[in-house]
Amino acid sequence: MEKLKGKVALVTGATSGIGEACAKLFAAHGAGVVLSGRNEERGRAVARDIRAAGGEATFIACDVSSEEQVKALIHDAVASYAGLDILFNNAGVMLPSMEIERMPVEEWRETLDTNLTGYFLITRYAKPYLLASRGVILNNASIAGLQHYAAGRSYAYSAAKAAVIQFSHQMAKNYGEEGVRVNCICPGIIRTPILHGRDPKLYEDRIPLGRVGTPEDVAKVALFLVSDEAAYLTGVVLPVDGGASL
Repeated sequence: MEKLKGKVALVTGATSGIGEACAKLFAAHGAGVVLSGRNEERGRAVARDIRAAGGEATFIACDVSSEEQVKALIHDAVASYAGLDILFNNAGVMLPSMEIERMPVEEWRETLDTNLTGYFLITRYAKPYLLASRGVILNNASIAGLQHYAAGRSYAYSAAKAAVIQFSHQMAKNYGEEGVRVNCICPGIIRTPILHGRDPKLYEDRIPLGRVGTPEDVAKVALFLVSDEAAYLTGVVLPVDGGASL
């Protein structure tokens, strides 16, 4: 069953990890997918993989912290597919953790510019099209942003992800009457480039289900939330973490 047949989905940060897995699964379920990211070579390769598997995909390079690039992305995405039904805000960075007194101000700003302001910019310019389609927004936060979970010394990353959760709540409350659903996922320790080459086995003891998650684990949850199967869900903040945040 194609759960997204006839839909158009925009996935930011789609060149690797969770974004790539979601883009591929959305396309496998019938969506026309616009992939965006900063790595043009990798983005075009993911789009080719999707088309080779029989799906429909277009890659558009974009740095979500740049308002001009975001405006161009939304314009080109809508022009390519004549509309937009699904927005998956996923682009993000996690720079090395360190104490506040050692953290360069530039790294704090880069983290918030990408992980928070980028979501604001993409949503701002995509909103008119999502209103027209009575569409869906899914934001990718992290268990690092949950109130009861402290992720070491990841001050900027955790602050940005906590803000994404509240940003999602606000939009869900205000956009529901306009027909737009807004939900938020909080992945835990997932086997992606964000681990910076660290051995995933180092984390297994802190995860009740006993293993590090895969991008595909997250993609299955994302597919449910952006599909009509979740038609009565909005404002949801859902950990996808094997129980790591308990």
